Amino acid sequence: MKIKRIVVGMLETNCYLLYNGEEMLVVDPGADAKKIIGEIEKTGIKPKYIVNTHGHPDHVMANREVEERTGAKIIENLQEGEKITVRDSDLRIMHTPGHTKDSFCLKGELFLMGGDVLFVDGHGRTDLPGGSDAEMKETIHRLKKELPKETLIYPGHGEPFTIDEWKGDY
Repeated sequence: MKIKRIVVGMLETNCYLLYNGEEMLVVDPGADAKKIIGEIEKTGIKPKYIVNTHGHPDHVMANREVEERTGAKIIENLQEGEKITVRDSDLRIMHTPGHTKDSFCLKGELFLMGGDVLFVDGHGRTDLPGGSDAEMKETIHRLKKELPKETLIYPGHGEPFTIDEWKGDY
């Protein structure tokens, strides 16, 4: 599985292209659809799906334009344990509330598309509508317990890091 990070928008949101052979998944196309589509075209692979780790505008603003220009289907209402398959790789949905009620992560083999749950030096905000510090704490404890320490976290903002490198306060 190849993973390409594209930084977009004023909040420098990470959009990710996950591709394997001839299939692609676009995660969090938050802004600058033209830039995202340009990077998609460089791969020569047509995206199959678009997925958002949560519904904040900085993660979803380019959804419709990327969908219209590429034909990718936006997947919504994903539930804990569901899988998205990109060619021969399965990504499992992990419900991770705290930043928002609907936040989730995509777990692959030794990597996690983390949205705004974890950043190298902390976690996503919990003071916005739908956020919960108590739920964030539970989510982080779950991730630290379930993920091998070498799991690479691809956050919604900032550089990737391993769960072992996380410097948060929970």
